[in-house]
Amino acid sequence: MASEEGEEANAASSAEEVGRKKPPRHKGKHDKPKPWDDDPNIDHWKIEKFDPSWNEGGMLEEAWPIVKGALKEFGVACELNLVEGSMTVSTTRKTRDPYIIVKAKELIKLLSRSVPAPQAIKILNDEMSCDIIKIGSIIRNKERFVKRRERLLGPNLSTLKAIEILTGCYILVQGNTVAAMGSWKGLKQVRRVVEDCIKNIKHPVYHIKELLIKRELAKNPALANESWDRKNVKQKKPITKEKKPYTPFPPPQQPSKIDLELESGEYFMSDKKKSAKKWQEKLEKQSEKAEENKRKREAAFVPPKEDTATPYESAKSTSNNDEIADMAKSLKKKAKEFRKSEAQENVRLESYVASNEGSRPKKKHKSSKSK
Repeated sequence: MASEEGEEANAASSAEEVGRKKPPRHKGKHDKPKPWDDDPNIDHWKIEKFDPSWNEGGMLEEAWPIVKGALKEFGVACELNLVEGSMTVSTTRKTRDPYIIVKAKELIKLLSRSVPAPQAIKILNDEMSCDIIKIGSIIRNKERFVKRRERLLGPNLSTLKAIEILTGCYILVQGNTVAAMGSWKGLKQVRRVVEDCIKNIKHPVYHIKELLIKRELAKNPALANESWDRKNVKQKKPITKEKKPYTPFPPPQQPSKIDLELESGEYFMSDKKKSAKKWQEKLEKQSEKAEENKRKREAAFVPPKEDTATPYESAKSTSNNDEIADMAKSLKKKAKEFRKSEAQENVRLESYVASNEGSRPKKKHKSSKSK
């Protein structure tokens, strides 16, 4: 009985030890336990019913008659196989345009990217083109990819709508691709904006500003033949250190202190000569430092150089000098004329006085006789 009780106690203790064991650690990055794995309120086996509001463009089966009718006008047959999940287009005897089959292929591409059928049908027009930009393979980190994709969309799809208005293209961001429809020029701009945003080269807002400026400049015919580079808005790039080119070979070994002494010949010198050489080097450094300090002190007492006059000022000064010389000449001339006129007046006065004296009669002075 005692042995049986001991066995039972050992079994209970072993069971407790097993219960206390930690759960196995997961090595993978994405194999970590999630907080909703053990949530009793979540039913992991429940399959939710499809809501039509999830797909605004409508089911492909419902929109297929519209696609079929649009292709029939150009003489192209189409088939939708729901079992295999495929769409097929083919030419018929009524097909006249040889390039329409390429357009029909692009239509299938757009429909597979969840573009609404009424919008996708516009690709059959000659002026309309499409571009499928694959953004899933540009960046590996899923979190960064989602953030940059949201940056492209903007709050309430405001950024995407602004790009659509400025480029004149229809843009749909779906999963790992961006579907765009419009002219070739607009598609080129859209691809540049999308790739720069996902690669984190330039924010879409700066592209929008640039497109707005170009749109305003295009209205002015005077700026048609000028370069618009100075008008563009440029984003400040972060300063990054230049990476050195990778080489599989290790860097060369630096020479040791003994190697340097062997090269210079100090290794074979006596201790006295070594100390004398060090003292000499120290004195040279001190003298260099003293000269530099002296030069700095003397620089404070050097008078500043006079500013040389600009070409405009020099021309102005020469013109002023010429004016002064002309004024001096004119003053000299006037002074000369004034002296001449003064001399003439003096001559006239003298002649007038002389003539008056000659014409005046001489008075006879009566002499008083003494009686």
